[in-house]
Amino acid sequence: MSSDLMRKQMSSKGGFIAALDQSGGSTPRALAQYGIPETAYSNDEEMFRLVHEMRVRIITAPSFSGDRVIAAILFERTMDGEAKGQPVPTYLWKERGVVPFLKVDKGLEAEKDGVSLMKPIPGLDALLARAVKLGVYGTKERSVVNLPNRVGIAAIVKQQFDLAQQIAAHGLVPIMEPEVLVKSPDKAGAEAILHEELLKGLNALPGDYKIMLKVTIPEKADLYRDIADHPRMERLVALSGGYSLDDACERLSHNHDMIASFSRALLGGLKAQMNDAEFDAELAKNISQIYKASVDKV
Repeated sequence: MSSDLMRKQMSSKGGFIAALDQSGGSTPRALAQYGIPETAYSNDEEMFRLVHEMRVRIITAPSFSGDRVIAAILFERTMDGEAKGQPVPTYLWKERGVVPFLKVDKGLEAEKDGVSLMKPIPGLDALLARAVKLGVYGTKERSVVNLPNRVGIAAIVKQQFDLAQQIAAHGLVPIMEPEVLVKSPDKAGAEAILHEELLKGLNALPGDYKIMLKVTIPEKADLYRDIADHPRMERLVALSGGYSLDDACERLSHNHDMIASFSRALLGGLKAQMNDAEFDAELAKNISQIYKASVDKV
């Protein structure tokens, strides 16, 4: 079954996850980085059409394949769209060998106790059911840690685990993403508390389903390695968090059992104005660098 093949790929294959899930607030920045200014579109529909075209160009490029890109995280509109006449999740898996995931969070609450919890996600069960029908393997849900506040971080972790349980009930694999901001005034302190709370949550996790964890590359190398080895953990992945591609890859290479799940760092240097050969060459260069940092460790 394809789900068994996907599970084997996600749990053990060398490579990394492409994060192609920019939504509302981050979409204009992604398009601007790609060389499309805000003056090129006049409403959200035009903006989302342009970003969908960008994503389709990426996933249909020759260098974007399951040999190195083992999975891709999609925005809901991307999941519902098409690539070369096929639903995007179908195209990714059948044609490229890339496992499809879906971003399900709807943004962040205002900061409280040094963290920003996820906003409520109305209609989540219906969205998850639709994702399953489209062949999606798992989900991703992001919240944010700014300060080393144990009350706030414990609330973040509880919310993530509660949501993971709801997602796993649909047969999907949740990627919990409690991002520690790279600009936190005490990033290392926040990460130490987050590590403790995540380990407690994992040890108390009900059921027998697997989860994944996506974290900011830590200040202390291999901080999360014991979590990567936990029997309930399918894969530990890292976000680039605003680091440059070179910096993110250098930091990642010092963290064993951790692979990349980069967005901005992956798309850096790609421009709408490039011809297809130039575009694929730049993408291939980024993919090669991220792959190396994910599989070849210092």
